[in-house]
Amino acid sequence: MTKGQLSPDQFEKKSVLEKNQFEHRDDEVDLKELVVALWQGKFTIIAVMVICTAIAIAYALLAKEKWTTEAIITEPQISDFSDYQKMVNDFQPVFDVYQDGTILISQQLNTFVLPKNLFQIYLQQYNSRSNQKDYISSFLDFREELKKISETTKGEEYRAQESKLYSEWYNKLTAVVINSKNQSESHSLQGVGSNAEKSFDFLNGYIQYVEKKARIVTIANLKAVIDSKQNELIQQNNMLTDQAKSRLQSEIELAVYALQIAKAAGIDKPQQNLGDQEIFAINIGSSALEAKVKVLDNLRADQLSLIEPRLQAINSKLNLLNALKVNTDVSFKTFQYIESPEKPLGRTSPKRPLIAVLGVLLGGLLGSFIVLVRFAFREK
Repeated sequence: MTKGQLSPDQFEKKSVLEKNQFEHRDDEVDLKELVVALWQGKFTIIAVMVICTAIAIAYALLAKEKWTTEAIITEPQISDFSDYQKMVNDFQPVFDVYQDGTILISQQLNTFVLPKNLFQIYLQQYNSRSNQKDYISSFLDFREELKKISETTKGEEYRAQESKLYSEWYNKLTAVVINSKNQSESHSLQGVGSNAEKSFDFLNGYIQYVEKKARIVTIANLKAVIDSKQNELIQQNNMLTDQAKSRLQSEIELAVYALQIAKAAGIDKPQQNLGDQEIFAINIGSSALEAKVKVLDNLRADQLSLIEPRLQAINSKLNLLNALKVNTDVSFKTFQYIESPEKPLGRTSPKRPLIAVLGVLLGGLLGSFIVLVRFAFREK
């Protein structure tokens, strides 16, 4: 092989290199052509951008506005329900057990004054569909929407539209758990309205509405337990009274028989040589037996505790229950605010600036796509 001649391998490498250089030049030409095509189609791109931006702005202006008011609540402090706690504590002696001179403190009423339990009652009432429906039904905007539905639909269609409307309004009231370490559980309450004023009124009104409901439920639960305890004591009182009356009657009969025996035996005075463990205790003498019979005959119903001492404790508890009443008007809170509701400063949706920017970007992309498609078809 002479100088200047290429070997087969060198020739093949040179061919590949020239081919790659040629393709690279083609790519450069294609990229330039695309840029030129986009530039030539700039008016198309601008026109599409204007149309998309106009549509986006029109949607942003015409879309129904949503404003969200938020409040954050947590368990109440003891000071928030001190009057209620005092009322509950007044009933504590009724539930305590008095045994052999000692007092066994009952824990039954403790659950009614635990902040966590009071807070759970409020949350249950807040999330209650029944409460939400009652409150929403009283809201003016809802009634107007429902009126429009009733004017345009009937029968099954009306019921379906009514159910759909309620579902939409249910979603405007939410309670979301906020996880916080080393602190009491908190909840974010949110209400949605068509403007800042309505959003605030909607949520704030429902919070107050639920607060009243929670107090009613709390008082009703306490009253149910107290009424149940009172019925239990009445039943115990009736049972022990019957037992005391039976025992009294038995004591009277025994004393009468003993009196007859003592008179027959001529025993007028107490006798030490006679035992007192006999069925008919005549050892005290007929005079004492006559006095005993007279006393037993004259015992009144309110003196039966002399026969059955347990009646005294039960009657004391019943008297206390009659003197105490569950105050349904007692003022207390079942939650406390971490952040109270305030009128929102900005709408939740639509985000008009963002929608406008997205409209411009979408218009630019769509316009470029149209220009490039037209360019591709021309090349073919």
